[in-house]
Parts: sequence; structure tokens; C-alpha cells
Amino acid sequence: MVHRLDAATTGVMVVAKSERAYTALKAAFKERTVEKGYHALVQGHPDPSRGTIDAPIDRHPRHDWRFAVVQGGRPSITHYEVMEAFPAASLVDVRLETGRTHQIRVHFSALRHPCVGDTTYGADPTLAARLGVQRQWLHAVRLGLPHPADGRWVEFTSGYPADLAGALALLRAEA
Repeated sequence: MVHRLDAATTGVMVVAKSERAYTALKAAFKERTVEKGYHALVQGHPDPSRGTIDAPIDRHPRHDWRFAVVQGGRPSITHYEVMEAFPAASLVDVRLETGRTHQIRVHFSALRHPCVGDTTYGADPTLAARLGVQRQWLHAVRLGLPHPADGRWVEFTSGYPADLAGALALLRAEA
């Protein structure tokens, strides 16, 4: 596997079709030459509306199936910008500098703005139910990387699936 998305996170992924491509793609991820862009619907309104979360992540000290911001954890950097604000939530464009397990979910939870529907990391289940969201509202919208065959820059995008688009439509109708 070249890279992965959290369970229940949708969006664009890259798959290697050969051993040579796999090796090149793994190196690109390790060297951080891959640009990963996500959209997340988070509860509330992050302040500031644009910023960088630089907080180390490791296993949660009491719940080993979760992750948390932990002193001495692995360096983890998330850049974000609010794209659209609604009364109860904000649509955020997220760019990962590192790629830790559950990184976006953990970082926004640590800011007290968990992804809508992400009850593992503290989301309000009533908001998710009102919006018809049964998982975290998190989608990999962009993936840019050097092509493994010739190094030319390629980018791939993915539109929102029906459940996430439906939640946004409800919020926009209420605004």
C-alpha cells in the first residue's frame, strides 16, 4: 500500500501498478513531495480562520485505539483555512505537511472543533444526525505528486460523495 485514508474518509488515493511505481511513490510520500489536500466540515469556527497546527501526535495515553496530541509524540503539521462558515460549523480546506494516522481529526479535536460526525474525537452527535452524517465529514479532495514514470507533476481531484454534499446543501439552505 502506498498510502491510506482513515476508515470512513472518502476521496482520492494513489495506487501503484508496478513495483517500480510503488518504490517511486513510497519515496515521494516519505520525502514529503506529495501535496495532500482535504476538506473537513468542523464544528464551530476555528480562530484564527487560517493557520497552522503544529502539535505532536501519538497513541492516546488511555485509549490505544485513538490518537491524541501528546508531548513527545511524532511531529505533526496541519495547515488550514476556513472556506465557508455556517452558524454551527465551518468548511475548512486542509493541507497536510505530515501524514499521521487520524491527523486532521486529532488536530481539530484538540482545537475543540472536531469533524462533524466524528464521535470518536468528540463531535456532537445531534449536529451530525440533523445533517444526515453517519461518519466523520472528511474528504481527500486533492493529491498532487511527481509521476513515478517521468517525474512530471500530476494532480488528481475528487468531488464530494452524496452524504457529504447533502450535509453541505442543508447548511447552505439554512444560512
